[in-house]
Amino acid sequence: MSLRVPFLPSRTRPALAALLAAGLLALSACSGSDGSGDADQTATQPADSPTSASTADAEEAAQSGQAGHSGHYAEPARSRRLRAGETRTTIAMPGAYTPSAPYGTGTDDYRCFLLDPELDQDTWLTGTQVLPGNPDVVHHVILFQVPPRQVAAAEAKDAAEEDEGWTCFGGTGLDRFQNVDRSSWIGAWAPGGKESVTKPGYGIRLRKGSRIVMQVHYNLLAGQQPDTSAAQLRLAPGTRDYEALSTMLLPAPVELPCRPKHSDGELCDRAASLADVKERFGSEGNTADLLHLLCGGEPRAGEVQSCVRTLGEPITIHGVAGHMHLLGRSLKIEVNPGTPQARTILDIPVWDFDDQGSRPIDPIRLEPFQQVKVTCRHVQWLRDKLPSFEGQPDRYVVWGEGTTDEMCLGMLQVTRP
Repeated sequence: MSLRVPFLPSRTRPALAALLAAGLLALSACSGSDGSGDADQTATQPADSPTSASTADAEEAAQSGQAGHSGHYAEPARSRRLRAGETRTTIAMPGAYTPSAPYGTGTDDYRCFLLDPELDQDTWLTGTQVLPGNPDVVHHVILFQVPPRQVAAAEAKDAAEEDEGWTCFGGTGLDRFQNVDRSSWIGAWAPGGKESVTKPGYGIRLRKGSRIVMQVHYNLLAGQQPDTSAAQLRLAPGTRDYEALSTMLLPAPVELPCRPKHSDGELCDRAASLADVKERFGSEGNTADLLHLLCGGEPRAGEVQSCVRTLGEPITIHGVAGHMHLLGRSLKIEVNPGTPQARTILDIPVWDFDDQGSRPIDPIRLEPFQQVKVTCRHVQWLRDKLPSFEGQPDRYVVWGEGTTDEMCLGMLQVTRP
């Protein structure tokens, strides 16, 4: 995630979201029940009963040392049947790409590929299914829409670099500032993700001539293996009177200190760790500090971090998701925290990296000046359990783009009046 913001006084922090550049992970903006009655369809979770991960499975995996990116799975793609009037089109990388660390250091590569769904008229996107070509190296995939006015700029970026696509830590690089309240995400895949389909009567508007950027995060811990990933788009006629969905992103800081017995490590100093992140990810490595502008307060070391956002407009929440990396332990999203109307809409007491699919909920309407809160807990002892950290000493962990860095991210699928 890349954040580039001017200094603003504390009273304007709620409006900072309109200036934040996005590059986060993991929610498909099309998640939800498709109403088709398929046996494999995810059921809608009652809003007063927060969803949670399978704690026993995740606990066993963490304790046994079998969890983590090097062991994640990718289930064979299962497509749900199309509804009346829908069509399905497949977009794919134009050729194989072999990832490498673009700045010569680190174990991660973010690459953007410009794909053409050949839209000859305005269309509703009603579902996505990402097809990771090589799950051993694909850490996650995000799909972004590119409106017609940005197509020429995207083509120029694509042509400016050798090989397929272009380097894109953070977002796509097409916008200097993106709005995390109204992200351009249209779909995503992370371990545990499956085809996502909107509820009947809902979709994401794609204009005639729009393109799609497929951002792939490659994990080089598994080696530099070639990949050719693809995605399927479920489309409905643009003439339908659908409600427009969008994705709201809820990032929070990560400030995880080294364990006392390991605190003499070279990167156990926050400043040294932050400098290392910036070396590996260039200008996109400044997120750790800028998140404190969004969330308020100064960096404060601790396992538990949170961020409260105050709404500037009414929204209705239809789906929720969370994202952390391998040191994540628990994640929660609340609405109206600290008030009699407080509700938990996502509760993952034991984080499972291989279960990052989004959860539909019964719609929740929020008004301006009401709040949403994301809280994450990360722990250093998982380094001793997970193969991805073998040989890596403790470090002060801040927000970073890499597989062995960390994130704290909540995601909301919303509609607006």
